[in-house]
Amino acid sequence: MEKYKGILIKGVGGLYEVLPSDGEKETFLCRARGIFRLEGISPLAGDDVLVSPANGIEEEGLNKEERDAGWVITDILPRKNDMIRPPMANLSHLFVVVPCASPKPDLLMADKLICIAVHKNITPVFVINKMDMDPEMNERICRMYALAGFPVFALSAATGEGVEALEMYLETEAKKAEEAGSHMRAAFAGVSGAGKSTLMTRLYPDLQLKTNTVSAKIERGRHTTRHVELYPVKAGKYTYFLADTPGFSMLDFTRFNFLTAEELPESFPEFADCIGNCRYTKCTHTREEGCAVLEKVQRGKMEEGRHQNYIAIREEILKKPEWKRQKEAEGKTPGKRRR
Repeated sequence: MEKYKGILIKGVGGLYEVLPSDGEKETFLCRARGIFRLEGISPLAGDDVLVSPANGIEEEGLNKEERDAGWVITDILPRKNDMIRPPMANLSHLFVVVPCASPKPDLLMADKLICIAVHKNITPVFVINKMDMDPEMNERICRMYALAGFPVFALSAATGEGVEALEMYLETEAKKAEEAGSHMRAAFAGVSGAGKSTLMTRLYPDLQLKTNTVSAKIERGRHTTRHVELYPVKAGKYTYFLADTPGFSMLDFTRFNFLTAEELPESFPEFADCIGNCRYTKCTHTREEGCAVLEKVQRGKMEEGRHQNYIAIREEILKKPEWKRQKEAEGKTPGKRRR
């Protein structure tokens, strides 16, 4: 059976678009083999897949759209990582977009996303949008995340101020990935109204991503992006894949069992030089006497806001009993590869 390798760039209603890796063919319109459903596997944007002509694979229970698809995804290759929200696989970079104002910045949500990215070995990049609306808040957020060791970019997607520095970073990272024999795959995520689609349209006008204005009444952007879609784009002379993702204002952090309370400190890079240096071996880094993390906060080497968010995330994780967490972990998870 003839097979072609490609990258899954879009999935809607049981149909998937796959871009061939060789770049010599048109995008494949595919359905997924029914066995994936039985194994609890959901193809995700960003997956490396193998596809074959549909006329060589007969399956029952297909709807008209699936029967009309000319190709079938036969294999989902092993993933480096996966994200449930935003639903993607093989991410290399997660750009967390936070507005200075309109709506008010939700740094707790941002830190949840960052924790997930660090835990899954994805590079988090902090992007502060609407910097001109609240310069004081912009300066405070920049300091907080620069101290944590993350790449930080302050800009205005509406006016273009500060965007050039982000463009240069994207080109540098895309170059590194290509030189390593791969392609950078990046997603922009954050609360609705943060300006993700506006920023990507500013970076790449040809994408013509839909944007919308923030509702002045409820200060929440409408979900103008309905699915995850990867776009092959150029950063200088290098190609990488950029995802536009549905906006959201709240992340159900405990439901998907991203990580345990014991694993959480490792998702805060600024904790690294403190681990093992606390007075108590099982220090929770919340309020213990002789805690190296608390001492670092007191010395101004770590922002208090980041530590407060660590405590809030830890408390949220601990709300779920361990027996229930383990039971859910043993069950099928959307997008899970059983390897």
